[in-house]
This record gives sequence, structure tokens and C-alpha cells, in this order.
Amino acid sequence: MSTSSVGLTTAQVQQIWKQACAELQLQLSPAVYSTWIVSNPLTHMMFLDETQALATITSPTAFHSTNLKKNLHLQIKNALDKHTGRNCNIEYKIGDPSIAFAHNAQSEQNSQHGFESIKTDITPPPIEFSQRNDASAFPEMQSFGQVLPQAQQSYSASNTSVSPRVGDLFSEQTLSSAQTDRISAISRKVGLRSDYVFETFAVSTTNEMAHAAATAVSNRPGSAYNPLFLYGGVGVGKTHLMHAIGNNIIKNDPNKKIIYSTGEEFTNEIVHAIRNKKANEFKAKYRSADVLLIDDIQFIAGKNAVQEEFFHTFNALTKQLSQIVLTSDRPPHEMNLLEDRLRSRFEAGLMIDIGQPSFELRTAILLVKAKAARVDIPIELAKTIASQVESARKIEGIITSIRSEVELKRRSITPELIEEILRVEITEKRPVIKVTPAEIIRTVANHYKLKQSAIKGTRRSKPLVTARHIAMYLLKEDLSLPLTEIGKWFSGRDHTTVLHAVRKIEKEMILDEQFHQDVSALRMTLAAISR
Repeated sequence: MSTSSVGLTTAQVQQIWKQACAELQLQLSPAVYSTWIVSNPLTHMMFLDETQALATITSPTAFHSTNLKKNLHLQIKNALDKHTGRNCNIEYKIGDPSIAFAHNAQSEQNSQHGFESIKTDITPPPIEFSQRNDASAFPEMQSFGQVLPQAQQSYSASNTSVSPRVGDLFSEQTLSSAQTDRISAISRKVGLRSDYVFETFAVSTTNEMAHAAATAVSNRPGSAYNPLFLYGGVGVGKTHLMHAIGNNIIKNDPNKKIIYSTGEEFTNEIVHAIRNKKANEFKAKYRSADVLLIDDIQFIAGKNAVQEEFFHTFNALTKQLSQIVLTSDRPPHEMNLLEDRLRSRFEAGLMIDIGQPSFELRTAILLVKAKAARVDIPIELAKTIASQVESARKIEGIITSIRSEVELKRRSITPELIEEILRVEITEKRPVIKVTPAEIIRTVANHYKLKQSAIKGTRRSKPLVTARHIAMYLLKEDLSLPLTEIGKWFSGRDHTTVLHAVRKIEKEMILDEQFHQDVSALRMTLAAISR
């Protein structure tokens, strides 16, 4: 054994195992984790040198030890490697883990030496904690006294009573489900929609190039089409493809650092960082990304400080071969307030215009999304909807409405129901609203019990922002006012701000049924006023 080897204390071993367990809990199903990780802990670890470590996992029975090594060795090893910064060789032993902890406590006097070289930020525990050598010092071991007798009793009583359940736990279906759960958990943490994957993206001639490029980028991030710039109108699938790229990268390599943000969120983060003197933290966060996904990048145009920071972030990421994916409602050359140096960098990558979906594609999109939402829509009714809806985003809203009618009101999907929903959802079919912009703003203000001047002003409290965005949305959707004209009603805001507000309301109506009903109620009020 090398003279530089270091045996860790019980407290240090437990701290490493706690961090590894947090990692494993994201990867495994609750049944697998509770059965095979909690009751089979890390009980000893020795750092052999700067790069190698020896770890000991202690299991109560040979049955547990064999299955653990056979089925979960790679996951455990990866977690330990990550949280020690070393290549961990794992030894699987059979015994009582609490006794193993007590035995290790006899030779801990020199074990603190060298522990500071652990890769992760592990704060040394207080002295009184390190002196606690019983199982109570380790949270996962507190219930081990109950787990062990039960496990031994189950195993010794009958192999057949245990084996089927173990087989189920390690079946291909269970492990696949655990992997899916893990990917979904990581996606949510990043901010991605787990249902926005390539499998649920309907492809046709209007988007096949964008789909092919997005797939290539997700399989070879940083080496294929960097940056990838997708642009097009509302509801053509830009955001879906962006989320699908992120989800597929997570599926292929969960350890990739992915950052997803919108142009507005990126802007707000910079402003917050500057105000709170945390610019270095902001830079460290974004410039360490393996993959950067920015939706609605046009939002940063005209904001000098934001463009300056994004320029340097862009350069840093491309230099280290990190992947950048951007979406916008228009190509870079139509962003009048975008700096030339950013425009040239966006145009240096692959730019793809995603056209409006055809009737056939809209029908396919509707059927795919309906299936994902577990709504069985007959093909003829799907065609009826597709013939009257141009936006894929509105299709999602219609499916949400159909689902709520079926689930909450127990209605059948009939031509009458579809016609009724279309009458409300589609602008052309809504009751004619003949009101002025001022009347819309006043109606929204009264609905939310706010002052009209506040809605049109610059204050940014959440209730005001929501009401302001709804008013902008109604002016655009129901009165068809140009974005620039709408902006004049709200303290001279530019068209990109208005467009962002409209899209935000559209998304919220899809995700939140109560919010959707709230906007519908406002429309009914406006329709009544216009009679």
C-alpha cells in the first residue's frame, strides 16, 4: 500500500455517502433506492493517492451484495467518483454495517490528513459529530436496525418470496422507468418541458430541416451547427425543438451542464447581478455551461449592457466548444437594434426559418399532442380543428379545453363540442368585439381591481405585470392592433416587449386552465360591452 494512502474517518465517509445518495436518488426509482441503497451503505474509504480510492460497501446478506454489485455497481461508482474526484475501486463485503462503522472508529486518529483534497466542497463536521461512531451519526442508518432483521427474515424464510420482487426491481422495464424519471427530474430542474421531445414533434416539409439539425446538435453538441439559430412565427415549433435538444442531451449524458433561459430572463439576471454586485457569479454560471439554450433572443436587442455581456458569454462558450442554441421570431438581419458583432456571430452558425405548419402537419400535430394528453380525438374532428387553426400553440390550448370538458364535465367528444370550443378559442369565431383599446384596458383594470394608470405605467409588481400582459394580448388578438401601436398605450414600450407579453399569455393559457378561463371571462365581458 502506498505511503501516501489516507483512511477517512467515519464522519467523512458518511458525508461522501450522503452526497452520493443524493445523486443516486435522482437516478433510481424509489423502490430500487430504498431497497438497495439505504440498507447497503458505504462503510469505509481510503484515498490511495491523488487519483485512486478504495471504497467498501457493506451488505447484510450475500444475496444483497451479489445483486447490488451485479445491477448497480456502475451507478454507485460514478456517484462516488464524482464526489471524491478519484477513480473509486469498490469492494463489496457482507456484514452488519453498524458494526463496520464501529470497527473503523478504532483507527481514525490520522484520517483527517489529506481529506481537504476531495474535489467537492465538503465542510469538515464538528468534532463532537466525528466522535459519534454509532449508527445514529448517519441518518440513513437510523432505521437500519429495523431494516436488517426484516431483510434477513425475508431472505432466510424463502428465496422464492424475495426473488420475484428483486427481479421486478431490476427488470428492464423498471430500470427504464427509473431512467425516464431521472431524465424528467433533471429536465424540470433545468426548466425544460419533459413532454417536448423529438418523439412528439410532428415533421413535414416546413420543419424537416430544423428537426434534422436539432437532432444532430443534440447527438453531437458543440461539434454540429454551432450556434444553431431557429426563427419563425408564433407556434411553429421553435420552443419544442429547443426543449427536445436539451432533453435528448440529458438522456445521452445527464452530467452535461445545460442552461435554459429566455431573452427576458437572461436580461433580468444581468440587471439583478449588477445591482447586487454579483456579476462574477453570473459570469461563472453562464460561461461554465456545456449547452446554452436561449429562447426569444430578440428580447436583448437594444439593451446595450445585456448585449455586451451576451457577446462575451457567446465568445467564451464557443471557444470551449460549448453548444449554443437560439430561437427568435425573426432572422438576425431584421433585428434593427441588435449589435453588428452579435448579428455576425448569429449568422455564422446555421440559421433555419421554420415556416407555418401546413394543414396536414397541423392535423398530425393535433393527433400527436392529443395522444400525449390522453385525449382520443377522431381523425375527422382533428381535421376540422386543423382547418381553422394555424398555430401549433393554439392547438395545445384547444386540446386543453377539450380535455377539461371531457374530464370535468364528463362530455363526449362530438362535432358539437368541437364547434363550441372553436367558437371560443378561434379569433375569427369569437363573438365580435367592437371596443376601443381604452375600453379593453379599463375592463382588465376593473377585473383585477387595479388602476388603469398603473397598468399602463412602468411598475412591475406581479399583479400589474399579469394584467398589463393580458391587456396587450387582447389588443393584439381581438383588435389586431400592430405591436408598435399597442406599445404606445403602455408608456411607449417597444414591439419586442409587447410580443413577449402576448406569447407569455398564450403559454400561460395552455398551462393553467384557471388562467385560461379568466381570460375567456374577460372576453365575454368585452363581447357584452360591444353589443
